[in-house]
Amino acid sequence: MSVLEGITIEMSIVLGSAEVPIRQILQMSRGAMIPLDCGQDDPSLVYVNGELVAKGRILVDGEVMSLEISELVKKQRH
Repeated sequence: MSVLEGITIEMSIVLGSAEVPIRQILQMSRGAMIPLDCGQDDPSLVYVNGELVAKGRILVDGEVMSLEISELVKKQRH
């Protein structure tokens, strides 16, 4: 077993985002729709420990969802 196998990371896959007033959130009921700032063909963003590392697209096969990586993001130099 490699020492790397014991390291935990936080991974987030972001489909899109929205700014919504809290009063609107409080008025929502089941089935409410929140429009996102992206189109259906826009890539999903993959963040590892809060840093953007890749872009991809969501695949759905029956009940299973997965992410196909289409691009690795180069690290920004500061």
